[in-house]
Amino acid sequence: MTGPETVRRKDVRATRTGRTALRVLTVAGVPALLVISWQLYSTVSENFYVPAPGRVARAFAETWFSERLLDDVLPSLARLLAGYALAAAAGVGLGVAIGLSPRLRAAAEPVLEFFRAIPPPVLVPLIMLLAGIGDGTKVLVIASGCVWPILLNTVEGVRALDEVLSDTCRMYGVRDLSRLRHLVLPGAGPQIMAGLRQALSIGIILMVISEMFASSSGLGFTIVLFQRGFQIPEMWSGILLLGLLGYVLALLLRRLERRVLSWHHGRGVGRA
Repeated sequence: MTGPETVRRKDVRATRTGRTALRVLTVAGVPALLVISWQLYSTVSENFYVPAPGRVARAFAETWFSERLLDDVLPSLARLLAGYALAAAAGVGLGVAIGLSPRLRAAAEPVLEFFRAIPPPVLVPLIMLLAGIGDGTKVLVIASGCVWPILLNTVEGVRALDEVLSDTCRMYGVRDLSRLRHLVLPGAGPQIMAGLRQALSIGIILMVISEMFASSSGLGFTIVLFQRGFQIPEMWSGILLLGLLGYVLALLLRRLERRVLSWHHGRGVGRA
């Protein structure tokens, strides 16, 4: 006989299966629709510059599962991560200092607004003129664009700290590093993570742009090389690889955010 407990377990399994199927459909539905539309367009069109997804997939496997992985992809990732880490350290450090000091904030705000208004790609030729064309310059280019969203979001996060908590820390004598660790950084954490998310996409853009200028390796250089050689499927495969890298890095950053801000998302640390 089928008891109530067995029926309940079946209902739970069916519910979980339905949720999993819906989640997979939600995640894969739009990409699948885009690929189908791409295939239909390439079938009815004779446009040489829009190859079929199958040709791009073959070019992807042949191009990036080879020595180019070591010669182009890994150096690009290394420069991106180095520039991003440099921007994160500078942005958070300066942002905390500026946010905690009203006088420093009043003095620095016009300068920050001025540099924020300058599009980061415009500075690429200038930085290369001043610092050369080596890997260090590319890291500096990435850092120069990534630092602003991190810095400005950190300043706003520190400014928005709960005054009651600040007064409580002051009353209990929590100062200096303890106050920074237990109040300032956790309180500004959501804003800091928002700046880090914004900076990631800027970093990928600047990574590609910096490698298009006077470079002999990297994803940006290779994509331009394919374009100039009319290797269109290979060029599209490089663009696809950039999108996949951005997606994976964004997922990793999201997981880091959930762990760091587990208290903010209403989860326990053990379940983050």
